Amino acid sequence: MTDPVPAQKEPYKVAVEAGKKYFWCACGRSQKQPFCDGSHSGTGITPVMYEASAAKDVFFCGCKATGNQPLCDGSHNKL
Repeated sequence: MTDPVPAQKEPYKVAVEAGKKYFWCACGRSQKQPFCDGSHSGTGITPVMYEASAAKDVFFCGCKATGNQPLCDGSHNKL
């Protein structure tokens, strides 16, 4: 298994749509951050599904170190 790579040291602010499913990149290798593009293949890391309960702004983790996947918990402040 390969460790995740930080995509950036801050969260991604995304306006999500109610009822829509999003697949957060957990490996950090996607070129479509913060979402999965399949770059995790062979890493042993899989994307995390997030279903929006309401239309709102969400902060997806960019450092890949959050304890609250897929959302930012401030872990980037410790890197």
